Amino acid sequence: MKRRNFAHRPGCSVEATLDLIDGKWKGVILYHLQGGTQRFGELRRRMPSITQRMLTKQLRALEEDKLVIRKVYAEVPPRVEYRLSELGESLRPVIDILKAWGESHQQRLSCAPPPVVVRKPKRAA
Repeated sequence: MKRRNFAHRPGCSVEATLDLIDGKWKGVILYHLQGGTQRFGELRRRMPSITQRMLTKQLRALEEDKLVIRKVYAEVPPRVEYRLSELGESLRPVIDILKAWGESHQQRLSCAPPPVVVRKPKRAA
């Protein structure tokens, strides 16, 4: 994945960080890999709403950005494991703070519809 050049621009450090973990799934993948090395199937089970194609795409992007290390074992069938790199581990505080913020605002962020308020009709005077 081609990275943009953020050098010498106001806010560039925030843009650069968000560019690395952008999208719906990268942060979630990084969060799950904080628990240690995992295989593709384990990650897929932890994120049931992600497609196999999207998980593959996101893992490749994270690997290309040096946040995740992919290890392939020469076995039949091949075994592939993913873990956080040193750079990926350095994002742990960021992911943890995102998680804590989400938990404290979960009620507000919920996709549930707002409660229905039933009002009595006004009486004619």
